[in-house]
Amino acid sequence: MKLTATSALLAVLALSSTAAQAEEKLFVYNWTDYTSPEAVKKFESETGIKVTVDTYDSNETLLAKLKAGASGYDVIIPTHNFVPVLISEGLVQKYDVKSLPNFANVEDRWKKSDWDPNQEYTAPFHWGTTSIAYREDLYGKKFESLGEYFKPEASVAGRVSVFKTPEEIVNMAHLYLGQEFCNSDPAQMQKVQDLLLEQKPAVNTYSSEGVNDRLINGDTVIGAQWNGYALKGRTEAAAANKVLAYAYPKEGVIGWMDTMMIPSTASNVENAKKFIDFMMAPENMALQSNFTGYANVIKGAEAHMTEELRTAPEIKAPADAKIVFSWACDAPSQKLIDKVWTNVLK
Repeated sequence: MKLTATSALLAVLALSSTAAQAEEKLFVYNWTDYTSPEAVKKFESETGIKVTVDTYDSNETLLAKLKAGASGYDVIIPTHNFVPVLISEGLVQKYDVKSLPNFANVEDRWKKSDWDPNQEYTAPFHWGTTSIAYREDLYGKKFESLGEYFKPEASVAGRVSVFKTPEEIVNMAHLYLGQEFCNSDPAQMQKVQDLLLEQKPAVNTYSSEGVNDRLINGDTVIGAQWNGYALKGRTEAAAANKVLAYAYPKEGVIGWMDTMMIPSTASNVENAKKFIDFMMAPENMALQSNFTGYANVIKGAEAHMTEELRTAPEIKAPADAKIVFSWACDAPSQKLIDKVWTNVLK
């Protein structure tokens, strides 16, 4: 089609307008109930960038979404053990994290993480632990061993909840059995499967969502849970005159860190960098922590956090607590994990 000078000029202006609009947008893909509305509102006010947040319930869901093609997302928040997977699959891009002004606020011990030693792909978001939350008033005693979860008493039969995905549950089983994570020994993985099948009759749901709701209403007495959600659940339970506690079993708890990354298909890379830098400012990361109930690694953030969060037992682990960080497993180990989980959920 032949364009007149006027129509050509209008077309150029239209394209310029579209580009300008694109620069004022940011699409974030994060865990459910894991993005502070107050932090988002503050970012939008300070930058003029409109933020849209979509959510997922597992790292596997995030991975599948990215592998399916162009996602339209600019910032994602995967857990540390999925970082090597996303990098090797070419699903994320490098960005100069160390050049962002607020990277100076990151605690020194987290500036060269094992999962991103050159700090080329990730900036820290939250960190925490995965263990067991339980209704102490219904259970009637302190939860002290993972054996109470995998081999529950008859009194809690049908009132045990398990995450939807296998990663952390399998690692908890390894902790209980005294085995290494990412285990490629079929005999040891058979022990994990046997343990999970022994537990299954006592399980009321395999889900990573609604754990606190089920604990508070009493449908669940013992459930796998993240420490930040356990803190929120304890507060909500107390308002209903119920007692929800977070356990540090003798076998240990699983450590994790969520990170901020930029997908390779991101359309608003500069806006993504602005958001990531914004989140590493102490007062902004404190908004995140106050909302989610999780710890962070930003120096100075604690001064802006609530007293409850600074002193919460879910966040401040006992000095003698054993915290074991998980890792992304190699292909043989992952194949065995998937096989075990498939057999458990049959």
